[in-house]
Amino acid sequence: MRSNFNRSALVRQLAGWQAAPADAPRQDLAERLSQWFNVADAIALSSLHQALPAVARARRPAVPAAALSVQAELQRVRATLSQAITSPPLEPGDEGTDDTDAGFAPHHQRCLEQQRRMEMSIEALRGHVRKTLSLTSARLAQLAALDAAIEPMLGGREQRLLATVPSFLKARFADLRQSHPGGWQPLFEHELQQTLLAELDLRLQPVVGMVEALSQEVKQHP
Repeated sequence: MRSNFNRSALVRQLAGWQAAPADAPRQDLAERLSQWFNVADAIALSSLHQALPAVARARRPAVPAAALSVQAELQRVRATLSQAITSPPLEPGDEGTDDTDAGFAPHHQRCLEQQRRMEMSIEALRGHVRKTLSLTSARLAQLAALDAAIEPMLGGREQRLLATVPSFLKARFADLRQSHPGGWQPLFEHELQQTLLAELDLRLQPVVGMVEALSQEVKQHP
């Protein structure tokens, strides 16, 4: 149970469908991070670390009015994407066919469309939040600079991992169809929505972290 405590909801959901091998290697955080950053990334982070003091010394105005609306913008984007995920599909798959691949195809397309929508919306929101932070205070400007540097380093790996979500859903589709022949459709629809909502939460984590940091700054320096 403890090993699941720090996992994201998406990882817990997928792991519940397909358990990891009992002999899977256990790595600490430093070991896992070392697999995500290469030598070029390490050099870039070192250069950024040296430049952060200059970022902090740059003069900035008081907390701008735009900072007060960032939380509302995050809530708006989350609500819009959540509604798109939980809205019934316009063209459900042919549930009567015995061809699992043909039956899953509409769900696969729906999943890809939701992933593209999340990627585009959250990328724009993340950039907006970073810009707001950079105009707010020295500490938040450093945080924005760090996020801007790390995003391209981790983004490719994150996208490759998230691209495997449809394959997990396809396997789950086949499993439910076989184990619940009389009522698998609502079960799969629920699990599909929960998986995409968990992915949404995962994608929003960097933005949520920056917005929370901004909220703390506003409270300390109203």
